Amino acid sequence: MKKHIQTPRKPSIVIGETDHQRLNKLALAAADRLPEIADGLLLELERARVVSDSSVPGDVVRMGSTVEYETDTGDRRTVTLVFPIDADISEGKISILTPIGTALVGVSVGRSIMWTARDGRLHRLSVISVGEPALDEDGSWRHAGALESGRRDNGAPPAFLKTSGQPDRRSLNPGPD
Repeated sequence: MKKHIQTPRKPSIVIGETDHQRLNKLALAAADRLPEIADGLLLELERARVVSDSSVPGDVVRMGSTVEYETDTGDRRTVTLVFPIDADISEGKISILTPIGTALVGVSVGRSIMWTARDGRLHRLSVISVGEPALDEDGSWRHAGALESGRRDNGAPPAFLKTSGQPDRRSLNPGPD
């Protein structure tokens, strides 16, 4: 008889309306070139409880948040969750279009989530602390406006995706996975 292995239930997540809209557009724009990553992000967005931006609790990871988390190996890391154009692992900025970036969005302090690395290994991370994102004068997170259209007027993909069919390195920033 085959042994049934139960996958741990994912924690509930909360996402603000603006992040939800922008991330949905981003995932749809990336779907042709990065289908697995886009699908993972879309699944997280579907299961999220969407609230007004002002109702997102301060202890929830959102775009632009600086997050301290602990891995299943006991390592602690601090990263900032960013859009692909701003990703730079040397500065601790990880793209939402990475497995760990997708896993972090919407999770609150004290919660843990299982996520699958690109090599197929299952990992757990626990959110220790969340710093609120730095906002522009208009209250929006910087660089988010670059994603509003999803595609340029000429039908070309967004700047973070190359037209050669290969994803731009910034959109696949390997991050700490």
